[in-house]
Amino acid sequence: MATRRADMFTADGRPSPDDPREHRVRLGDERTTLAESLRCLRLTLELKCAGLDAEAMARRAVEPSTMSLLGLVRHLAEVERATFRVLLAGQDVPRLYCTGPDRDADFNGAVPDPDVVAQAWAAWRAEADFATEFLAAAPSFDVTAEDSANRHGSGGGAMSLREAVVGMIEEYARHLGHVDLLRERIDGRLGQ
Repeated sequence: MATRRADMFTADGRPSPDDPREHRVRLGDERTTLAESLRCLRLTLELKCAGLDAEAMARRAVEPSTMSLLGLVRHLAEVERATFRVLLAGQDVPRLYCTGPDRDADFNGAVPDPDVVAQAWAAWRAEADFATEFLAAAPSFDVTAEDSANRHGSGGGAMSLREAVVGMIEEYARHLGHVDLLRERIDGRLGQ
C-alpha cells in the first residue's frame, strides 16, 4: 500500500522553515499561548485554501452537504463576529450572512463567484483582526460577558474571555478537519 504524506511544505511531513506556523512564540504565558494557537489555526485555514479559484472554493463536499471551503470561511467569519464583536465587545451589529429564514446562509450563499470569495476573505480577515485586537487589549482573561441565550456554550450564564478563546480554538480545530478533506477532494493536496 502506498504511503501518502503531507505535501504543502515538506515531502516527509516534518517541520520546515518554509511553514510560517513553525515560527511561533514558544513558552509563552496563558494569553500568548492561546492567542498564538488561534493565530496558527487561522493561518492554517488560509494556507489550506491557497491557490484555489472561486469554483474550487465553492465546490460542495458530497450530497446532501452544503459544506465547502468558501462556506467554512464565511461560517468562521460569522462565528468570530458573534463571539468577539457581539458577545464580548457588546456591539450591536448584524450577522454577516445568516438570517432567521436562512440560518445556513453562510454555506448556502457560498457560490462560485470571485467577488463572493473576495468578500468572504475580507469579512473573515476583518473579524479575525478585530478579535486579535480585542484579545490584546483585554485587561485579563477573566473578563466576562453574559450569554443568557447559551449561543456560545456557556450553559446560559456568564462566559469568560478565556472560555471564548478556547471555544474559538475548538471551532477552528473541528472545521480544519473538514478543510483537509475538502482540499484533498479538490486537487489531492495534503498539508500539515
